[in-house]
Amino acid sequence: MSVIRPSQKDAYELILEAIDVGIYRPGDRLVESDLAERFGVSRTPIREALQRLETQGLLARDGRSLIVASLDHNQMAELYVVRAELEGLAARLAAQHATAEEIRVLGDMVRSDHALMHDPAALSRANRRFHKQIHLASHNRYLVQQLDLVHRSMALLASTSLAVEGRGETALREHAAIVDAIRERNGLAAQEALKTHISQAFVTRLRHDSKDLGEVDAAE
Repeated sequence: MSVIRPSQKDAYELILEAIDVGIYRPGDRLVESDLAERFGVSRTPIREALQRLETQGLLARDGRSLIVASLDHNQMAELYVVRAELEGLAARLAAQHATAEEIRVLGDMVRSDHALMHDPAALSRANRRFHKQIHLASHNRYLVQQLDLVHRSMALLASTSLAVEGRGETALREHAAIVDAIRERNGLAAQEALKTHISQAFVTRLRHDSKDLGEVDAAE
C-alpha cells in the first residue's frame, strides 16, 4: 500500500481530506493499522483522529468497527437548510467586503469551470473551490469555520448532484449570477442567488434519489 506523506497535516486532517475527496466513501470501514500505513504515522494519532471524527458524526459504529457515516433523508434535508442560510449569508457579506481581486478570481473560476462540464468529479472539486472562495470573501472567520463544518458533512453524501445530466451547465449559470451580484455589491441579490443555487441542487438530488428508489422497487 502506498504511503501518503503527512507533510504538515495531522492525522485528523489527512483522514478528513481522504473522506472529502472520496478515497473513503459512506459505509467504508476504517482500520487503524491500514490508515497508519497509508499516511505514514503511528497508530496513536490515528486512534485519536478517529475518536474525534466519531464525536463529530463523520464516523459511525458498525459493531466494533468504525465506518464512514451516511446521511438519511432527514439529515440531508436539515443539512441543506443550514447550508443555504449560511452560504447565503457568506454571499451577502462577500458583496460587502470582497476585494476586486477576489471578485476577479470568482469570475475566472466560473469561466474556467466550463471546460470540466463532462467530468462530474472534477466539476465537483471545482464547485467546492468556488464555494470556499465565497466563504473566504465574506471576511468573517467565524462564518468560515461553520461552513467548513457543513461542507465536511456534505462529504457524507454518496454522490454529487453535478453528476445528474444537465445540472453542471445550470449550476455554472447560477454561479455566474452569484458572481454578478457580488460584483455589483448587491448583498441581497447575492444572498438570494446563492440560496436559490443550493435549493436547486437539493431538488436535483431529491429527484435523482427518488428515480433510483423507483428503479429498485421495480426490480423487486
